[in-house]
Amino acid sequence: MTTWKSDANPDPVHVSPFGWLLVMLRGLPLGLLVFGGLLVLLTIRLVERPLFGLHRPVTPYITQFVCRNALRIMGIGFYVHGDLMKGQGAVVANHVSWLDIFSLNARKRVYFVSKAEVARWPGIGWLAQATGTVFIERDRRKARDHTRLFEDRLSAGHKLLFFPEGTSTDGLRLLPFKTTLFEPFFSEPLHDAMQVQPVSVVYHAPAGMPDRFYGWWGDMDFGSHLLKTLSNARQGRVELFYHPPLKVADFANRKALAAACENAVRKGLETGLAIAPGGQ
Repeated sequence: MTTWKSDANPDPVHVSPFGWLLVMLRGLPLGLLVFGGLLVLLTIRLVERPLFGLHRPVTPYITQFVCRNALRIMGIGFYVHGDLMKGQGAVVANHVSWLDIFSLNARKRVYFVSKAEVARWPGIGWLAQATGTVFIERDRRKARDHTRLFEDRLSAGHKLLFFPEGTSTDGLRLLPFKTTLFEPFFSEPLHDAMQVQPVSVVYHAPAGMPDRFYGWWGDMDFGSHLLKTLSNARQGRVELFYHPPLKVADFANRKALAAACENAVRKGLETGLAIAPGGQ
């Protein structure tokens, strides 16, 4: 048995010979699916972009297909509650893990909003750019640029998704929502038509594992967390709770809207975590 423990990871990763076999059996198909899907997406985008510009009538379906089947390959159960938002708007959710990318894309075709540094990360940055992620800089002087960027993307029919906590957690708690990214929704072109749908992302650990098994937070390294996930024989499940969309026009300011979204996500998280193991 191999033990892999980093100073940043509070849970050491123990990998048995059978676990390494699972890593191969799951990791190879997963890699082929993700990077094969990326190749197909980039090829189609060569035609899609000059014809449709910001509009992406085809490639989001490729992303959705890859993400849904990635969960299948890893053996993670996937369940959804609630109705998807219709019309123009954005989505906000709690942030638990890199697995959120697969989970949230598997049900709804969305475009993530991420910090600009992610675009420079090897591998993940390339995938993020290819799938249309919106990159923003943590600089208040860029607020107007962010507003224009949001307006352009939302006007093109994109559903933008961001994590107002600003960081990931162990999946058992919710951090206070930061309000900055809610501000563009109150601009004149967006205010009246804009709506925001809160979503609670709830992970249930495999039997016998710590409740925070799927959580990826702080300074945890991606490699050991991926290894832990792929090498575990039994897998748990993820549940998405889609709450009723909130109309921006019904709120006085970004703080009120953020508070309402936070309340909805918190209630969904508490409800989801209270479900008995093995339940749906």
